[in-house]
Amino acid sequence: MEEQEFGGRIVEGRILKAGSAKTRVVAIDQTTAHRLYGRSIRRLKKFVAHDERDESAVGDIIRMRECKPISRTKRWRLIEIIEKARIE
Repeated sequence: MEEQEFGGRIVEGRILKAGSAKTRVVAIDQTTAHRLYGRSIRRLKKFVAHDERDESAVGDIIRMRECKPISRTKRWRLIEIIEKARIE
């Protein structure tokens, strides 16, 4: 299936889980300042993404695009792998 150039939001995140075939759980870190105290708050949001070629692994940093629902929980599609995880 061809990757379309139009679509929803594009975000970057780190793969937390790669249990099923072509399915990845991705965490997106958001740091914002507290509106009253100014201290930085770290928020972690998890999304389920579709990896068509099954090429990513746990720890990789990826870029993904919002798309139409693929399954009950998958609404994101992997575009590219920005950085592969180092295996030590």
